[in-house]
Amino acid sequence: MPTYMREDRKPVVQFEPALEISPFILFRRLKKGQELHLFDVRPTPGPLSLAGARRWPGQDWEPEDEKPVVLFDHNGNTAIPIVQKLQAAGFEQVRALFGGLELYEFSLDPQVVGSETYLVRSDDPGG
Repeated sequence: MPTYMREDRKPVVQFEPALEISPFILFRRLKKGQELHLFDVRPTPGPLSLAGARRWPGQDWEPEDEKPVVLFDHNGNTAIPIVQKLQAAGFEQVRALFGGLELYEFSLDPQVVGSETYLVRSDDPGG
């Protein structure tokens, strides 16, 4: 989540489409069944994740195919530098989840989008 400071020293968070994917766009792609790779880049997984996500294999990993790749963490800050590195190496299909899981969960009200939000909790029997 690129952030800059205004003249009055208040931070402004800015969505960067070249680096990030919005929570709702990701949700729509998951709902449509689009094939993509989801990676949790947090050093220690938290109680919340995305269905089908895998642990980040490490800094030497490179995408093996052309499927879109979404990296996520709790708030989006850890994923951005990894995305920048991969994009600089020529992997344009890699994006970070804007706002991380925190914004994803906040953005997708089950009363609006339905019960399937693709979020899983560690205490879920299937998660």
